[in-house]
Amino acid sequence: MKKQTVLKVLALCILVLGFGLRAMAQGKDPIEGLWYNAEKTAKINIFKATDGKYWGEIVWLKEPTLNGKPKTDVNNSNAAKKTRPLLKLQILRHFEKTGAKTYDNGEIYDPKNGKTYDCKITHNGNTLSVRGYVGISMIGRTTTWERAQ
Repeated sequence: MKKQTVLKVLALCILVLGFGLRAMAQGKDPIEGLWYNAEKTAKINIFKATDGKYWGEIVWLKEPTLNGKPKTDVNNSNAAKKTRPLLKLQILRHFEKTGAKTYDNGEIYDPKNGKTYDCKITHNGNTLSVRGYVGISMIGRTTTWERAQ
């Protein structure tokens, strides 16, 4: 093969690879990635699951241990779940993208009190407004999460 042909093939491969990487980067939803909770005591990784919905799990804790052992879900009302570790615990489940910046029809689990709430999330650049509620959205509480690295 001539040197010129090899260079053309190489340039074409680089071009195709570049478009492929750009397409993959554009495919990621802005809600996906790492987020600090309001107190910055945990990082939650939000991802799109195989069911097409958004889920989130705790991937980092500021204080991951208690008395030398990994922290567990001690406040859960289900005795069988009290020993499950907080790390890798899925606290966001079943969120559907319902608008350009809104995610709804999901639920959030609060390991501080062991309760699960209906939830909706609004994406605002580097912050998320996370609103947990019982029954109707007007009766609830909103916290702000910040994008983490």
